[in-house]
Amino acid sequence: MTDAALARPDLDGLLESVWLVEAQGLTVCWVNRAASVLMGGVPPEAVLGRPVTDWAASPEDMIFWSTVQPDADPGLWSETLLRRPDGTVLPVERRVSLTRLPDGAPAYLVAMLDRSREQRAAHEFEQLVAELRATLDSTADGMLVCDLRGEVRAFNRRFSQIWAVPESLHLHRDDSALHAHLQASVLDPDHYLRRLDELASSPDLEATDTLLLKNGQVLERSCVTQISRGRAVGRVYSFRDITDQVAAQAELRRAAKVFECSLDAIFIATAADVLTAVNPAFVRQVQPGVLPGASSTLPAGSERWVGRDVTDLFEDPADIRLMDRIRQTLELQGFWEGEVSLRRDDGSLCPVHLSWVQLHDEISGVRQSIGFFRDLTEQQAARRRIEQLAYSDALTGLPNRLMLSQRVDFALNIARRQTCSFAVLFLDLDRFKNINDSLGHQFGDRVLIQVADRIRTCLREVDTLCRLGGDEFVLYLHDVDAAGAESVATRVQEALSRPFLQDEMNFSIGCSIGVAMYPGDGDTLDELIKQADTAMYEVKGAGRGHVRFYRPQMNVDMLSRMKLETALRMAVENQAFRLHYQPQLHLASGRLIGAEALIRWSDPERGSVSPGQFIPLAEESGLIVQIGAWVLAEAVRQATVWWREGLPVQVSINVSALQFRQPDFVERVAQVLAQAGLPAGLLELELTESILVQDADEVLQRLRALAGLGVHLAIDDFGTGYSSLAYLKKFPISKLKIDQSFVRGLPGDESDVAIVAAMIGLARALKLSVIAEGVETEAQRATLQQLGCDEYQGFLCSPGVPPERFTVFLAGGGAAVA
Repeated sequence: MTDAALARPDLDGLLESVWLVEAQGLTVCWVNRAASVLMGGVPPEAVLGRPVTDWAASPEDMIFWSTVQPDADPGLWSETLLRRPDGTVLPVERRVSLTRLPDGAPAYLVAMLDRSREQRAAHEFEQLVAELRATLDSTADGMLVCDLRGEVRAFNRRFSQIWAVPESLHLHRDDSALHAHLQASVLDPDHYLRRLDELASSPDLEATDTLLLKNGQVLERSCVTQISRGRAVGRVYSFRDITDQVAAQAELRRAAKVFECSLDAIFIATAADVLTAVNPAFVRQVQPGVLPGASSTLPAGSERWVGRDVTDLFEDPADIRLMDRIRQTLELQGFWEGEVSLRRDDGSLCPVHLSWVQLHDEISGVRQSIGFFRDLTEQQAARRRIEQLAYSDALTGLPNRLMLSQRVDFALNIARRQTCSFAVLFLDLDRFKNINDSLGHQFGDRVLIQVADRIRTCLREVDTLCRLGGDEFVLYLHDVDAAGAESVATRVQEALSRPFLQDEMNFSIGCSIGVAMYPGDGDTLDELIKQADTAMYEVKGAGRGHVRFYRPQMNVDMLSRMKLETALRMAVENQAFRLHYQPQLHLASGRLIGAEALIRWSDPERGSVSPGQFIPLAEESGLIVQIGAWVLAEAVRQATVWWREGLPVQVSINVSALQFRQPDFVERVAQVLAQAGLPAGLLELELTESILVQDADEVLQRLRALAGLGVHLAIDDFGTGYSSLAYLKKFPISKLKIDQSFVRGLPGDESDVAIVAAMIGLARALKLSVIAEGVETEAQRATLQQLGCDEYQGFLCSPGVPPERFTVFLAGGGAAVA
């Protein structure tokens, strides 16, 4: 039957939700506008034809609809729950009655009213009543009302007086400041916090305990639980000042439970410092053989201490006037705390933290004093452990620079007297950053531990291995000459060259080592480390993986490097770079298919500086981000010029890992393209393999965003990094670039031929195009074509040329520009 046939104008205007449910199939056949609103504003079409049980949210409703008789009037009127299409559940009042459809078929008329507002109001009213009841029950003393999270609901004037709450906390509510004020006011803040944690962990717990304040006050704290709908919703704390009463024996008995059960040792003494009571924890502290357990009002062993002088318990071997100073502070301030030594029953001394407070009476003056102390043995052991860690590396357990400095200072004193030599080696792992970036820092940390273990096996007991931090190590070789130092360095390199196995992954690690000798290269540890570090950087600059001894000329080279970095920074500020463009050709047809943008820098003093010299420096210093941004903008600008002149060509630029990791990289690419008006398909970004395995999910998201712009993506220098077929298959990459190190050996090197053939086969399987770089001879080009390579670039066609010459190349249809 159609909706029009079922339409009921008299029901459609009701505020109640009205549903018509076919008795035979129990499917909804008509709803009014109020029902659509009740269901969260969904259109009637989303409800019609669906079983009425789809909207049932309780077992009772499911039973009702499964047992209702088609011709019987259920006459149901109840409160129930309605499940809405978005999954939320709404409390409703419901009536179900039998009716007839226009064709005479039986149906159920279901009317519902939303009762969520009434239910919520009832809940809030009940909670308010509970709060008011608890407040009224506690108004005789200082009262503080908190919810289960500790947030303050209210406190009365008497509470403010007892705790001396600052006026600012009356004017502006600040729960954290109020709780901090309470904690700072008590004699034992740690115990106060522990007790609050105990109460918080047991919402139904009702308790009474005693608080000692630093001003000499003693408070009785009572805690009752706020109950609403049968469950705890908060706590009401009442505070009574019992300072005067604590002096009396009756009040001491009232506090006996807390006194007896405290984990801290507590003693009570007269004004003359004579002990009148001690708790079981006190006995256990001064008598180590006494085990914790149930105790009577007078714990076993306590009678030995009652009547003795407190001053006989504590001492400071370094301060014979300790007790005199404590008494003086108690007289002036009424409170003393600090670290002292407890003289135990067996004569041993135990470090403790003592807190001692005098209880004052306004009429008679000082009545008595209360002190408590806790064992600091474990804390001091932890402190010694911290001091130990101060001399060692937390990750590897190796000595750190502080320990190394002490050992070398000792060796220097001996060497000066005996005229002997020793060596300092500075070791840096090669490309360890790639491991951290691609496999994670936790993986890298475990590798560093293995590295440290291997290096240790190459040293003698008298030598010292130190980790400075990161992947840098310093080795002190005792009483060796240059030949001995070189021998140890060689053993270390051989040990590290053996494959490592971590998480079922085999890999190798190289290292660069610089050596400085005493006394020829320096008279102090700092000088020797500096010279060894300089020698190590010489190794890095010469290709890594070697050992080099320090030479004075190296400082000159280091200074030259610093000057180069300064000049590079100025070049970045002045945008003193320019781009050359190298053609990329189709191998089979020779047709121009693109151009790679190559950065060039001509310094006023140095002339033309090779990218191989300044790009690594830019990556180390972080300047590569600014340089990369300039290259992106300039390459897009030039590509736009060619495109507008009717000479469209796809321009490729290299993207560094650091530049790609910038949070706004995708937005920057989109902005540069939009500002220039260049079609995104004319821009290709060449990414290194290390980028693709750093954070797979984030990288995938960025690559998809770039591909969504229409930008082409290629993997640069393929085969030289950490490859993963899973990433290649998943990422929106369209091209692989074969590194020139593999092209250089073609066609004579069989290994290079096999590697290139494998790369091309892999690209074919993944439906990617392949381009080879560094093609310089016709034989190389022919071999690549024979192996199925798609494109190439290199000096065989043309080196990188200025944009003016490349424009001529474009206009000439790809004529050689070399």
